[in-house]
Amino acid sequence: MADEEVVLTQEGFDKLQAELDDLKYVKRKELAERIKLAISYGDLKENSEYHSAKDDQAFMETRIIILEKMLNSARIADAAHTDSSTIHVGSNVVLKDIEFGDTLEYQVVGPAEADAANGKISYESPLGKALMGKALGDKINVEAPMGVIQYELLEIKGL
Repeated sequence: MADEEVVLTQEGFDKLQAELDDLKYVKRKELAERIKLAISYGDLKENSEYHSAKDDQAFMETRIIILEKMLNSARIADAAHTDSSTIHVGSNVVLKDIEFGDTLEYQVVGPAEADAANGKISYESPLGKALMGKALGDKINVEAPMGVIQYELLEIKGL
């Protein structure tokens, strides 16, 4: 991931930047205090509080490195430079499930922002791949474990 471009919406970039800032400037200090307190309990060999805090510190430092790499190689999806008649990263789409008639709404985002439970799907997901470049009225076929799911593209909204 070191040199891979990460595509993000501005909202996603801002959210990751806020997480990084929180980890570096708030959580690091809190964790240092936890470690300091745990050390005061003595005998580090059998000090579960100390070992837990050190594990948390390793996890946090790894997350900081990952976030820094992602943000340094990020490309922001820019609505001003994209064609709003087709789907791209950042598009909000309204789909109709042809078989069941359900209407679904998603935002197509980069993998780092994907959160299907909140309607954000990665352009690398099967549905995301099928949607990229589609226009209003297009039929979209998505391979799923239960078979092919067909959608109709009802609406494309910008970023």
